Amino acid sequence: MPDLIAPTARLYAPWFEAHREWGPGLHEDGFGLRESDDVDSPVGFAAWVGRLIAESDSAAAEGDRPGCTYRWIVEGDQVLGGIALRHGLDDFVQWAGHIGFGIRPSARGRGLATWALARVLEVADQRGVDRVLVVCAIDNLASARVIERNGGEFEGPGETPLGPSRRYWITTGGIR
Repeated sequence: MPDLIAPTARLYAPWFEAHREWGPGLHEDGFGLRESDDVDSPVGFAAWVGRLIAESDSAAAEGDRPGCTYRWIVEGDQVLGGIALRHGLDDFVQWAGHIGFGIRPSARGRGLATWALARVLEVADQRGVDRVLVVCAIDNLASARVIERNGGEFEGPGETPLGPSRRYWITTGGIR
């Protein structure tokens, strides 16, 4: 049974195993990984996890940029993926969306992203967010299906620094 947990340095080895499975680059959506993050060493990994926790606990993560709630999708001590709920609607969220997620290749096709997105939509609702923007690459049909299964309404195509995208809005469950 999967679970969503806050990032923890305790899972360095399992996280690094998932990271190696993805291969080189910064494509693990939902983990908040930046080019400047050193995740190859336990010390660098712990510093990165510390930043993620600080951003989750902070109203402002970096300058005027809103914070972000990060969760890892785990089963036992295995890291299966990550999901992030970005707070606010700054320029970054305008192109990347409020929610980003990624599932390691060997764990795909199990419904984990659909399950995790539903859980994070509940968190958004609890935070008083009525609607969230979720964006995926135009050719990422698996992510588009995940978003649509969670009530995503297609706004239309968009453009990100990474290329063409699909833009969806999801209304959270609460009535205000």
